[in-house]
Amino acid sequence: MPVYWVNTFTSIRDERRLHDYAELAGPAMLAAGGRFLARGEPLAVLEGEAALRTTVIEFPDLESAVGAYRSDDYQAALLVLGDAASREIRIVDGVPEG
Repeated sequence: MPVYWVNTFTSIRDERRLHDYAELAGPAMLAAGGRFLARGEPLAVLEGEAALRTTVIEFPDLESAVGAYRSDDYQAALLVLGDAASREIRIVDGVPEG
């Protein structure tokens, strides 16, 4: 069953470094079997205060998602990001059909 990587930024301090991170992180996610389902600024905030960039990536399984995070390519992207942003990353199960 697929799992979903949900990345929510809680603060962004350097847009340029965030852009550079995304240029590296995207291909790292794809190489690990990820498929981008949603990304960008919220269209509406119905609860809470954060109105920053959110990304949802589908992976075939938990091992693939964790492997993407631990991959050399993604770790290189994190070095570029550094302290330019704060975020929360969760991996959640998909819901069975039916």
